[in-house]
Amino acid sequence: MQRRKAREAALQALFQIDVGKAEVEDALTYVVALNDLNDAAESFCRGLVHGVLANLELIDELIAEHAVDWNIKRLGNVERNLLRMALFELLYLKDIPVGVSINEAVEIAKTFANDDSGRFVNGILGRFVRERHLEDDSEG
Repeated sequence: MQRRKAREAALQALFQIDVGKAEVEDALTYVVALNDLNDAAESFCRGLVHGVLANLELIDELIAEHAVDWNIKRLGNVERNLLRMALFELLYLKDIPVGVSINEAVEIAKTFANDDSGRFVNGILGRFVRERHLEDDSEG
């Protein structure tokens, strides 16, 4: 499956919804077509977006708690939405290894923002995983 591509599309949709105030289905329809997602990737993308939005309050509280000295409103738009997506994966998608979720978020941050963003995202997600004692028995 094209999970990286689906994650990138989900980030693009979340960005459009958050920053551009786009309607959820409009944003999803656009990014699915833009990224030429197959059925499995589209399903994964939609699941990420709907999952983040359904749990947005809790996820944003977790970001605020783990982004020491950073107000969530001060975070870059890419970083904020990428952290939302990665935390949703870590909290609710137990079939995805912890290391995979973190590595994907870091690599996508480097692609859509910059290397500093990758380090920032890694630091917040790493702190969350350590504090929650999330174990990763598989190799990513």
